Amino acid sequence: MNSAQNSELSSINPFDGQALRTYTKFDLLQLDTVLQKVSAAQQQWKNTDVSVRVRLLEKLAQVLRKREQELATLATQEMGKTLVSAKAEVQKCADACDYYARHGPAYIADELIASDDNAERIISYQPLGIVLAVMPWNFPFWQVFRCLVPAFMAGNAVVLKHASNVPGCSLAIESVCLEAGAPEFLFKSLLVSGGDARALIEHPLVSAVSFTGSTDAGRKIAATAGRHLKKCVLELGGSDAYLVLEDADIDMAVEKCVTSRLLNNGQSCIAAKRFLVHNSIYGEFAEKFAAAFRLQTSGNPMLSDTDIGPLARPDLAQDLAAQVAESVRLGAVLVCGGLRVSESESDAFYPPTVLGEVRPGMPAFDEELFGPVAALIRVRSDEEAISLANHSEFGLGSGVFSRDGIRARQVAAQLQSGNCAVNDFVKSDPRMPFGGIKASGYGRELSHFGLREFTNIKSTVIR
Repeated sequence: MNSAQNSELSSINPFDGQALRTYTKFDLLQLDTVLQKVSAAQQQWKNTDVSVRVRLLEKLAQVLRKREQELATLATQEMGKTLVSAKAEVQKCADACDYYARHGPAYIADELIASDDNAERIISYQPLGIVLAVMPWNFPFWQVFRCLVPAFMAGNAVVLKHASNVPGCSLAIESVCLEAGAPEFLFKSLLVSGGDARALIEHPLVSAVSFTGSTDAGRKIAATAGRHLKKCVLELGGSDAYLVLEDADIDMAVEKCVTSRLLNNGQSCIAAKRFLVHNSIYGEFAEKFAAAFRLQTSGNPMLSDTDIGPLARPDLAQDLAAQVAESVRLGAVLVCGGLRVSESESDAFYPPTVLGEVRPGMPAFDEELFGPVAALIRVRSDEEAISLANHSEFGLGSGVFSRDGIRARQVAAQLQSGNCAVNDFVKSDPRMPFGGIKASGYGRELSHFGLREFTNIKSTVIR
C-alpha cells in the first residue's frame, strides 16, 4: 500500500460494496497541538457551572432528534444496520442526554459525611481531564454518546478514535456537538487507524481511556494504559448465556431470545448467544426458535420491511461461516440457515442460523459469534445450566426464563455476568450500570457509577 493510501480512510457500504467517501486521516504529527487545544477547552469547561453543562446536554438531545434521519442513514450506509434500528439508536443517544441533564447534577454533587468530632468531611467528584474514547462500529453513535455524555457532565473533554469503517459517523458526532453549542475542541474526532491508538493513550495530556471492542484489543489497550497508570474502562466481547428453565413461558422466551440474538444484525456484545434449554422443552423451543429465524427477511437495510441487513464487513461474514462450519464438524446440528447465498469475498451477508446440540469445545460455545447465529444447548437441570453458562471466558450479560420468580432470582444470582435479565433480554440503560467481568472487561458505564468512573473521587476533611 502506498503512502497516499495510508493517509486515507474509505467508507464502504456493506450492502453493495460501493465506496461512499474517502477521508483524509489525522496527521499524528499534529497530535500535540490538537490535544493542547482540547486541554485548554477542558480547563475552561471544568470550571463551568453545572447548569451550563445541563443546557449543553439538553441541546445535544434536541440536535440529535432534529438530525435523526440524516444520522441514521449514515450509520446504515457505513455499517449495514437497518434504518429502523439506526433511528432507534439515535433516539437512545438523545434519551441519554436527557437522563443525565436531569440526574447528572445530583450524581456529582458534593457529599457531606456526618461525624461527631467537629470535622467537616466532604466527598467531591472532580473531572480527570481528557478522556480518550476508542469505540467500535456496531453502534457508531450510542457507544460514543454513552461515554461522551457523562464525561461532559463530569467536566471532562473527549477525544474519539472511532472504528476505521465509520469515519462519517465519527465526524458527524463532532458536528452535532458543535451545533449544540459545545465549546470548540471539547470533543474532537481523530480519524486514525487502530495501530495509532497507542500514541493517543501514551500522550501525557490524555488522562483516561474508555474502550469498547474485542477482548484481544482490550488487553492491548489495558496494557498500554497500565504502563502509564491511566484509568481504563473496558467493555469487551460476550457470549451471553440465556437459561430457559422447564417452567418457562416458551412462546415469550422464544420471542425475547430471537429479538436479542438478531438485534443489530446479530452484531451486539450483549446479544443473547448461547441458549441453555431444559431437555423437557428443548424440542418445542428449538422448533419455534428456528421457525422465527426462518421468517426473518434479509436485504437492503434502508427498506422498512428488512429484518436483517449485511454484516459490517465481508470478512466478518467469512469468519462467522468458518465458526459455524467448525462447530458442525465437531457435532453441532444445523437446524436452519448456515448456507450463504454467495461465497464471494465481497459479500457481507450471512443468513440467520440456528445450531442445535452445541457443547463446550465448539466455536459456537467457546467463542463469540458476532452475527445472526444462535447456539442451542440441551441441559437437564438448573445446576447443569448454571455450570455451562459460567463455563466461558466471558461475563457480560445473561438471562433466565421461568414462571417462578423466586427460582429465577436464585438462578440469576449464580450467573457470572455484569448484567442479567429475567424474562427479558439485556439492554443498556442509562439508569443502570453497564459492564462485564472476566474477559468481558471491567469498569462500568452509565448510571452514577459510569459518571463517576472518570472523576477524581476526592476526600476532604476540614477542622
